[in-house]
Amino acid sequence: MITSTANTQVKELVKLMKKSRARDEAQVFLIEGPRMAGELVSDLGWRTKIEKIYLSESYAVKNERECESLEDTAAVEILSDPVFAHVSGTKTPQGILAVVKRRTYNMSDILGDDPGHTHVLVLDNLQDPGNLGTIFRTAEAAGVTGIILSRDCVDIYNPKVVRSTMGAVLRMPFLCVDDLPGTIGELKAAGIKVYAAHLKGKRAYDQEDYKTGCAFLIGNEGNGLRDEVAECADHFVLIPMQGKAESLNAAVAASVLMFEVSRQRRN
Repeated sequence: MITSTANTQVKELVKLMKKSRARDEAQVFLIEGPRMAGELVSDLGWRTKIEKIYLSESYAVKNERECESLEDTAAVEILSDPVFAHVSGTKTPQGILAVVKRRTYNMSDILGDDPGHTHVLVLDNLQDPGNLGTIFRTAEAAGVTGIILSRDCVDIYNPKVVRSTMGAVLRMPFLCVDDLPGTIGELKAAGIKVYAAHLKGKRAYDQEDYKTGCAFLIGNEGNGLRDEVAECADHFVLIPMQGKAESLNAAVAASVLMFEVSRQRRN
């Protein structure tokens, strides 16, 4: 059992928890909590990508049988409770943390099996970890086939983002791209209609037909879509609002649009 925060593995875990550059160089991310860790272990595709599982001493004592089965899946290391709390990204550590290799996706994963039913979200420079995590979680619930992010979005592997996805990051295909307008062009070439929620919109979002392949552009929380990204849209749509509100939270706006697609296709 590791009992010192000066341990080399502990120092590396802290670095991976706090620094995106370290995660990028190692091509890994961190999963915390029994629910998401359990999903990793039960999914054959993800199970092979687990590099190591770390358990707190108290968690290992309380879950002895589970820990024995984990040892058949991946390398397991026990940390004393104070050391585990030192590396954890939460105020109330749940006692289990996994270091996981990343999975790579391509455009065919984003489009899904049937381009006519593709439902894509395109995120331009989103910066709030909670917004991004909520969008991933909601996108899965609304039947989105994939998410495209500009490279300057908040790091999808930020532990706060990963936690707030509630596991959706393990199931939702996504791409981080350098040339967002160029990638939107690829969507359009595949027959996908591209919509942007924009003040210049002439029609309400629920007056459009989303039963064929579609994509929505969602912009930065404070500044909205960049002009060069907004210009890629085939249609601008409005989300009608009452009162004095000038705009919606990015995750809320995305949710409204995504579930309208879900509603139309369900009916």
